[in-house]
Amino acid sequence: MPSQQGPRRARIAFSDSAAKQLENITSEADIHALDRALVVISVDPDIGEPLPGDTAGPQLRQYADEVERVRLLYWVSALRTGVIWGSQGVSAGQRHVAA
Repeated sequence: MPSQQGPRRARIAFSDSAAKQLENITSEADIHALDRALVVISVDPDIGEPLPGDTAGPQLRQYADEVERVRLLYWVSALRTGVIWGSQGVSAGQRHVAA
């Protein structure tokens, strides 16, 4: 019987700086918005806009969701793992989290 599953999602990993940012997020709305953005990247790691820079290493990408007011900086590894480098979000309290 054929499998009904779609393509595999990319694995998401966090750099040390991004993991530290996660520790500081306390708003449930901000956590929900970040979670939605991470799902988008896991489904399509190439969705983010490539950022100009050094071509010697992995291509740094930016994914921004204007509705959820989330911005993620990440790169995609050779094994299709999305490595989150940093994020920026703005909640009603104008809290900023930057890399």
